[in-house]
Amino acid sequence: MTEGRAAPPPGKWQSATVVQIRRETATAKTFRLELAEPADHLAGQHYVLRLTAPDGYTASRSYSVASAPDGSNGIELTVERLPDGEVSSFLHDEVVVGDELEVRGPSEVGSYAWGRSRPSPRRWIGRGAPHGHAAAGAPDGSLGSRSSHRVHSQSEDLYYAAELTRLGAEILYTRRTPEGWPRPAGRLTMADLPASIGAETTVFVCGSSGFADAATDMLLSAGVGNERIRVERFGPTG
Repeated sequence: MTEGRAAPPPGKWQSATVVQIRRETATAKTFRLELAEPADHLAGQHYVLRLTAPDGYTASRSYSVASAPDGSNGIELTVERLPDGEVSSFLHDEVVVGDELEVRGPSEVGSYAWGRSRPSPRRWIGRGAPHGHAAAGAPDGSLGSRSSHRVHSQSEDLYYAAELTRLGAEILYTRRTPEGWPRPAGRLTMADLPASIGAETTVFVCGSSGFADAATDMLLSAGVGNERIRVERFGPTG
């Protein structure tokens, strides 16, 4: 249910230098990359990262940009280490500051990129923090007075929790909550939707297929038009 609009070409493969690595959680790291050539991105877009072995074997994975557009040559990619993930395991176990990686982008799924939305009230409902962080910034890196967000996570081990809260996000935990959290753990419900959502609201939905379908049904029930619901579905990226 996305508004049809062509995305720009993703660009060519280019070299990116790892200039910083920081740990977000026990299983996630953020890699800050300095691109060889400038490439402006919009919140919600992603880069493809490609590894090439000495024998020529290649493996590629797509990662959402986890930093707000700031006009620099730098981007941040947050990568969760999966037990059997050949790319994520290599990034976590082998890559160090100063290494060169190969990337291509920015790209987007349909018309999901935040900066391409029409100038109307905008909301974001997502399951999983990396996409939440990527969508958390308007083109100027701020939420803006006409925007609001809901983030839906499986556990208390949430990336960027402090930053998302500072930006005005409401965090909903599905399985267990941090000690003292005001809302009990549980799935997204109609009662969790912002009261201001209506027919003129553009809503970005991001998450697994099951979550995206459930959230979309709630939004339709709340009166949001099909053409204003932007959906991106994702799964584990190894």
